[in-house]
Amino acid sequence: MPVAEPYRPRQKVTDSIKRTYDPWMELRQLRYLVAIADEGNLGRAAELLYVSQPALSYALKNLESEFGVRLFDRHAGGVTETAAGRDVVAEARRTLSQAGRVTAAAERHRRGETGVLRVGFEASGAGELTTRARAEFARRHPGVRVEPKRFDWGQEVSALRDGRVDVAFVWLPADVTGLHAEIVHTEPRIVGLPSGHPLAGRDGISVLEVNDEPLMWTERAPRIWVDWWAVNPRPDGSSPRWGPTNDNVEEMLEQVAEGTAICFAPTSMAQYYARPDLSWVPLTDVEPLRVALAWVDGADNPLVRGFAHVVRELASGEPTPAVPTHWVPRRTL
Repeated sequence: MPVAEPYRPRQKVTDSIKRTYDPWMELRQLRYLVAIADEGNLGRAAELLYVSQPALSYALKNLESEFGVRLFDRHAGGVTETAAGRDVVAEARRTLSQAGRVTAAAERHRRGETGVLRVGFEASGAGELTTRARAEFARRHPGVRVEPKRFDWGQEVSALRDGRVDVAFVWLPADVTGLHAEIVHTEPRIVGLPSGHPLAGRDGISVLEVNDEPLMWTERAPRIWVDWWAVNPRPDGSSPRWGPTNDNVEEMLEQVAEGTAICFAPTSMAQYYARPDLSWVPLTDVEPLRVALAWVDGADNPLVRGFAHVVRELASGEPTPAVPTHWVPRRTL
């Protein structure tokens, strides 16, 4: 009779293989990576994520240990993605975007609705076009619920990438890599002043006339976005006088009204955020705000296509230019 082979336990899987095929990666960890990459600073990313900085740092170290590669280089100013980090974060963005769609699909069926279209915007969005487009789309698609989703300073792009919204009105400049984006709206910029300011009654102001005024700004948005809004550098080569920071439009306007600083904004801000203690004056020599309608490139969502059709009709009926993948404005001062 043949002799049975003695039982031998399977060889233990090595740590490196387990790291490579770990099925328990959490979306929370992916959100951590994307936030760290977007902010370039662990402290700011932790604040955005509502976690402590030590906890976020510990989570990042654990992920790097799991992957077996360094994802970010640490330096005095914050962190910078390594080559491996750039690839991993790009995949994390795609995964989060898809996860958002999965959740949205389940939510539609849970509520028994034909569909939901989530439209992102910040502050005054694209002015009246934002509200008119939502209303007209809802009229044409009575079975679809249109959900407006407001974001602060430049965050509507992140919301598109991680699936929190389906389509958004994006204030340019912005990194629209991986998004389809087309300009649908432009409007002049204005300066916000406390009502008692010496320049408050003017019909127009040159940006150089407010060079000595402290200017509101935010650490929440990408630096290219901050510099464009601040007109940095100014036409004479000088830099703005940086004032206090803010996290949202309400904080910004409150500080302007109390005389702490001034702010730059699109013209529609004067209509949507009218206050008796604020004065809005046109900036005469800066390029206008351009607003793009954007969605994830390649996303086959008939509701997004329908909404884009409505926006184009209302905007002008004329063809709108496509936006390059990393839109940087050309100064026309």
